[in-house]
Amino acid sequence: MPFDPTSPDLPCWAPAAAPDGVETLEDLDTREWVLIRYVGQPLGALIPLPLGGLELGRAPESHLCLPEPEVSRHHARLKVSADLEALELRDLGSTNGVFVNGRRVYADPGPVRLAAEDVLRVGGHAFKVKHMDTLERRYHQNTAARTPLDPLTGVSDRAILLHQLETQVDLARRHHRSLSLILADLDWFQQVNDTHGHGAGDRALEAFGALLRRRLRASDPVGRLGGDEFLVVLPETSAMLALKAAEDLRLALAEHSLELEDGQRLQITCSLGVAELKTGDTGGGALLARADAALYAAKAGGRNRTVPAP
Repeated sequence: MPFDPTSPDLPCWAPAAAPDGVETLEDLDTREWVLIRYVGQPLGALIPLPLGGLELGRAPESHLCLPEPEVSRHHARLKVSADLEALELRDLGSTNGVFVNGRRVYADPGPVRLAAEDVLRVGGHAFKVKHMDTLERRYHQNTAARTPLDPLTGVSDRAILLHQLETQVDLARRHHRSLSLILADLDWFQQVNDTHGHGAGDRALEAFGALLRRRLRASDPVGRLGGDEFLVVLPETSAMLALKAAEDLRLALAEHSLELEDGQRLQITCSLGVAELKTGDTGGGALLARADAALYAAKAGGRNRTVPAP
């Protein structure tokens, strides 16, 4: 049959408008400066750079706390440049210095301009500077998500967390630094499952995991030990500061109710035990046992409270 060159009677093609709520390629092209941790824990972590700047240091109040003796309390500061095309790095008078591509940067004469792919080193940590669009960030986050995380809550799983606990205990002892734990347990969790179903229980766990990730420092190991029990490891943190952090978590959870699929609202609270590493603790297990005893006292005392270990 010979080929008919005439065009069929079809309507002219035109690109369809994106449905409401669907991102277009233009939306996905928004770029953001980030650090990717290449050396140190958690390996591969992506740290966005806010326009207001980010301070790195050993001090608990640092935006990126690096709890190691080689890191000064206030070590360095990063800020997105006014033209948004680079990062500006300033050494804050650190003892051991900050290095870019292997060369030390000094406090004087002033900030150094960093470009994408530069490598920044502070103490035993190294970060690569990246300028990522949304698609790149999603790819990196999906890749990082394949590391051993609890699939429901997005925090570390038990094995990884307990390994991080022992590592932090060893560092705290070796360098005579403070170390504290927060052990948290959702109140009446079994009743939530029995009354509202396991879907509601899963939503409660997801919400608490999101709260932990949002409220804690990026450098604080946090994970799910099992069931509704979560552990937070706080390097460079005294019992007093850990109690303050625990109370912040408790109040933040209690102040907001959880909306279920059927429209009901569920009030979730938690009990927390806090313990600081002491000379008599034989290891991470002994410290965890003291935090567990404090958690038991919080639950026995009426729940929705924070109790410190003796």
